[in-house]
Amino acid sequence: MISVVNCLFVGVHHGGPSEQAREKLVPSIVAIIPARMASTRFPGKMLAAETGTPLIVHVAQAAAKATSLSRVVVAADDPRILDAVRSRGIDCVLTSPDHPNGTSRLAEAADLLGLPADTIVVNVQGDEPEIEPAVIDAAVGALTAHPAAAVSTVAAPLAFTDDPNNPNIVKVVCRRDGTALYFSRSRVPFVRDPQSAGSPAAAPLRHVGLYCYRRSFLATYRSLTPTPAEQAESLEQLRVLEHGYSIAVAVVPDAGNPGIDTPEQYAAFVARWKRSGR
Repeated sequence: MISVVNCLFVGVHHGGPSEQAREKLVPSIVAIIPARMASTRFPGKMLAAETGTPLIVHVAQAAAKATSLSRVVVAADDPRILDAVRSRGIDCVLTSPDHPNGTSRLAEAADLLGLPADTIVVNVQGDEPEIEPAVIDAAVGALTAHPAAAVSTVAAPLAFTDDPNNPNIVKVVCRRDGTALYFSRSRVPFVRDPQSAGSPAAAPLRHVGLYCYRRSFLATYRSLTPTPAEQAESLEQLRVLEHGYSIAVAVVPDAGNPGIDTPEQYAAFVARWKRSGR
C-alpha cells in the first residue's frame, strides 16, 4: 500500500453536528473513467481480455478499492464497452465519440449523470489496470486540503530507470504551498550548478496523469481557450495554470506501473497478472 508523503490530520470534535448532518456537508466523490474504442497504437485495447477480464473492467475494479470514492462510472463512446462493464455490474454512461480530450468527455458524463456542483470528479485513465487506490485517495486529499484549487493531480519521484530528459515523461515543479508551478516535457528544474545536482530540491518529479476536478469547474474548463504554453508543450493541464487557476499536487513515493499504450505493454501486464495468481 502506498503512503502519502504529506498527510492532513483532522481532529475529532465532540458536540458538533450529527452524523447525518455531516454527510450532507461532505461532497460526493465520483470516479469517471473515460474509455474510447479507438486507439492508434492499440486498437480495441479497452476490451482486451487475455486475463479473462476486459482491460476497462480491471481499471474500474481497481479504482473501486479507493476508500475516498462513493461511485465509479465508465464513460464510453462505444456500446460494446458499455456491454462489457455492465455485465460486471459496473455503472456506465454512453458519451459522444466527438470529444477532443478526456476532460471534455468527463464533463459530458458529469452532465449526463446530473452530478451536483459540489461533487469532486476523479478522472481515472481507462488504460491503467494497476492504478493504486491510494494514489486516487491522495489526489482527492490534495483537492480537499486546498479549497482554492480547481483541480488536483499526483506526482512521484522518477524511477531509477527514468530519463529526466525524455519528453514522454512529463515533469512537474511545485510551489511551496503544494500547488503546481509548471508542467513540462523538458527537464525541470534545470540544474545550472552541478554541485546542486544531488540536492532533493533538484530532483525532478514525474507527473502522474490522474486528475480530480471540482464539478463546478468542468463547465468553466470547457470555456477556456487554448494557451501558448499548452500548445507548445502539448500539455492540456497548462491551460488551467495559464488561465490563473490552481492545481494541487499530491506527491507519493511510488505511483505504480504506468498505463497501457501498446500491445507489448499489455502483454507485460498480463504476465504480471498471471504471476500474481489471481
